[in-house]
Amino acid sequence: MPRWLPRAMVLALALYACFQLGSWAFHQLIGLLINILISFFLALAVEPAVGRMSARGIRRGLATFIVFFAVIIAAAGFIVLLGSMLAGQIVDMVEHFPKYLDSVISWINESFHTDLSRVEVQDSLLHSDWLQKYVQNSASGVLDVSATVLGGLFRVLTIFLFSFYFAADGPRLRRTVCSMLPPARQAEVLRAWEIAVDKTGGYLYSRGLMALISGIAHYILLQILGVPYAPVLAVWVGLVSQFIPTIGTYLAGALPMLIAFTVDPWYAVWVLGFVVIYQQFENYMLQPKLTAKTVDIHPAVAFGSVIAGTALMGAVGALIAIPAVATLQAFLGAYVKRYDVTDDPRVHGRRERVGDSALVRMRRALSRDRVSEPVAPTGGDGT
Repeated sequence: MPRWLPRAMVLALALYACFQLGSWAFHQLIGLLINILISFFLALAVEPAVGRMSARGIRRGLATFIVFFAVIIAAAGFIVLLGSMLAGQIVDMVEHFPKYLDSVISWINESFHTDLSRVEVQDSLLHSDWLQKYVQNSASGVLDVSATVLGGLFRVLTIFLFSFYFAADGPRLRRTVCSMLPPARQAEVLRAWEIAVDKTGGYLYSRGLMALISGIAHYILLQILGVPYAPVLAVWVGLVSQFIPTIGTYLAGALPMLIAFTVDPWYAVWVLGFVVIYQQFENYMLQPKLTAKTVDIHPAVAFGSVIAGTALMGAVGALIAIPAVATLQAFLGAYVKRYDVTDDPRVHGRRERVGDSALVRMRRALSRDRVSEPVAPTGGDGT
């Protein structure tokens, strides 16, 4: 046996063990790593506001606290308003449930010539095996729901804590990262950091402005129709339609349609038509103007990035995919060398016809033949 073989075997086993240990640790810490990634993007989003307040003489930690406190107050107010609206609607539905049930039973009796009564339907529902099993499963799932809620609150607290540290200690973090790199690389890292701050902050601020415009437009419509809880529904439509990619518009419009349907079924149709028309106005007129300087990426690239982010990290990936791709595109655009495009009709999407191209080639061939044809010497008489 060669002398190097046992040492190579031990080295291979050690590398394999390290790989397995690293893979196990990565899978155990994947949740924490995702939380840190969300926190980093959230810190990049609030970096412009914190930087402006810090430039005016406010300590960076206090400026970060003020920004995060405003965000928490706004989120808590929205949740309280939405919860009160849903609670009020549930109470109204429970109070008017017998009337709804009577109208449905009367429609069934008239349409199918049956003889049903509300008392019989209620007794059959209360004594059904399905309802008993559902109540048992719901009682056993209360602990799971409580654990999920507590886990979600702990995750939100973790994200806010890391985001606060990233935003408050942003300059120190940049100095720490740059201290581990040579001077030539430090400028590139700082440039990439600046681009990420501009794109992420611009993305969130432009989305916030579009959410404000969308909320005002839908509030006016709901107020004209007399739909209850118009302010809360307008805030719901504005936030959900802008900060949930791809399907946010449809999720946002479903709740106002449901509330409007309880007032008048035709109101739901009006809300649906307004949502569709406003979405087209936003996609083709409002959004390109607001995001031209902040997140200038093609709609197909944005859609593909959302799908890729969802496949990799779920809802979190869908939320941070667009600013991440915009940052990468801006960074590559700053360093990729570009050339002047030749003046060719095919660049503009126009193709030459077959006959025209053959005629052009024939003219070029004849011109080359004339140039290459030798000239005969002339005599004294001009021949």
